[in-house]
Amino acid sequence: MKNNIHPILKALVPIVEGLAQTFGKNCEVVLHDISNPQNSIVAIANGHVSGRTVGGPMSEYGLATLKKAQFDKHKINYMKKTSDGRVLKSSLMYIKDEKGEVIGFLCTNFDISEITVVKNILSDMIDIDTPGTPGESQEESFGSTINEVLSNIVNKTLESFGKPVAFMSKEDKVNIVETLEDKGVFLIKGAVDYVAKVLCVSRYTIYNYLDEIRVNE
Repeated sequence: MKNNIHPILKALVPIVEGLAQTFGKNCEVVLHDISNPQNSIVAIANGHVSGRTVGGPMSEYGLATLKKAQFDKHKINYMKKTSDGRVLKSSLMYIKDEKGEVIGFLCTNFDISEITVVKNILSDMIDIDTPGTPGESQEESFGSTINEVLSNIVNKTLESFGKPVAFMSKEDKVNIVETLEDKGVFLIKGAVDYVAKVLCVSRYTIYNYLDEIRVNE
């Protein structure tokens, strides 16, 4: 843990381990310092759930939340899915300073994959007339480094467009940049250069796309 974090965040570090011990090994608890998305994790317990450690980056969902900056209501009990298919029940709570400014995120990621399997078996056994409807889940991009998070988000976004970069029009590329902007990708240092390389355009073209997007917001 770095020494220059806000005193409020520092005071919450012991809470991270306490919560994790309360809910067991499948519950990851993470404390983020939002002033440094590249290395935001100042405390983490049960990091095996997402494979992250102290000094690691913010996740895809955290970056998007930080970008939107709509901190009026905590995000409680939403579903995510890891890249290897595990189901997480997650919550993200905002930590504020004395002035009411958000300075950190306290996140829990509870791996309920095994519980879900049991639930589905029980549902099949007791369900007579109405087939169950599985809950929607959002695949999450975790990473041990911010570059890994960046790469995962960009790759998923490109895949969703369903065509190789060589066949993309300017409009396609603008739409991709807009999607990445919404996900908070450009909060990451070096993201402009990385996206420019992937889309086979110059970094100045990416800046121009971003200017167009922000003017139209």
